[in-house]
Amino acid sequence: MSPIDLARARAETPGCAHVTHFNNAGAALMPEPVVEAVVGHLRLEERVGGYEAAALEGDRIQATYDAIADLIGCAPDEVAVVENATRAWDMAFYSLRFGPGDRILCAHAEYESNFVAFLQVCGRTGATVEPVPDDDDGQLSVDALESMLDERVRLIAVTHVPATGGLVNPAAEVGRVARAAGIRYLLDACQSVGQLPIDVRAIGCDMLSATGRKYLRGPRGTGFLYVARELVGSLEPPLLDLHAAEWVAPDRYEIRPDARRFENWEANQAAKLGLGEAARYARGWGLEAVWERVSALGRLLRASLAEIPGVHVHDRGRVRCGIVTFTVDGVGGADVQRALRASDINVSVAPRHYTLLDMQSRGLSEVVRASVHYYNSEDEVSRLVGAVARLAH
Repeated sequence: MSPIDLARARAETPGCAHVTHFNNAGAALMPEPVVEAVVGHLRLEERVGGYEAAALEGDRIQATYDAIADLIGCAPDEVAVVENATRAWDMAFYSLRFGPGDRILCAHAEYESNFVAFLQVCGRTGATVEPVPDDDDGQLSVDALESMLDERVRLIAVTHVPATGGLVNPAAEVGRVARAAGIRYLLDACQSVGQLPIDVRAIGCDMLSATGRKYLRGPRGTGFLYVARELVGSLEPPLLDLHAAEWVAPDRYEIRPDARRFENWEANQAAKLGLGEAARYARGWGLEAVWERVSALGRLLRASLAEIPGVHVHDRGRVRCGIVTFTVDGVGGADVQRALRASDINVSVAPRHYTLLDMQSRGLSEVVRASVHYYNSEDEVSRLVGAVARLAH
């Protein structure tokens, strides 16, 4: 399928010896170098103290920003490291200013946390949020997006890989439209960073949010935000502290000039080091090779599940990724998950409210989500398919 050295990938992933893990869209199994980076720093904190450990490891902590910048094609000063992808997205979105009549355009398969934020801000400001229709393949229609533009559109916000359908939205085509119209573009790349190559310059987004725990294989409780250098100075974060800004006079503060204005002072430095190691580790495999294997395994799983009577695959999109969603006639998602877990197979269940507009339009109340990664084997795919087949009969 790809030049990925599967034996090495599995050897460096101790969890492969214990579980068949198809919940990479929830939290992937961490490789040994990531765990070692986290635990090693905690041991250092144990010996010398938290602040002292951070001072000793200052260069390595800074290298996390360099690794993320290399991963997504930006400069280190355009990166903020925060607690998770939702915090990253929120810090970007809530720094924007909206007023009555302003319009926000988003994907139809937008994620719940993002849409709740849209509704809150629209309720406060009089702005409106308008989902862009899907095209015939189920992805965001770029033609529809272009037809919806006018002088009142203030933001285009798109989830790159929705949580409940396997599709990859056309992020770069959206970027072309946004740039041509001079409209700010926020990309939620929570499920795509680490799964497929990401280049923020080629995509044309102004802001991008991502997590560490999913396809990047980093620690939980880590995420990052990219903000284009030319935009940073015009955005005031919704929350400030002594890290994001300096108190320079009794009645005045100055916000730092780089993307770290979206961070706060107190941070889990061990997890930050793990995030940097995860970014380097992903780059070491090569994102093109990772994407080739992930997408091929996704195709294999999708096709194999579709052959089982009573099993329905629900993925859409012209380009489909490693997230595979399905239902089993007469068996609820939680029951499928429990039965598979009893056989040491991990999957997750995505309820309707995760992507309410999309799921509602397709008549779905939930889907089982099996998400593959490059360290999964073809034998594991067969094991999952066999277990699902037994449930369907």
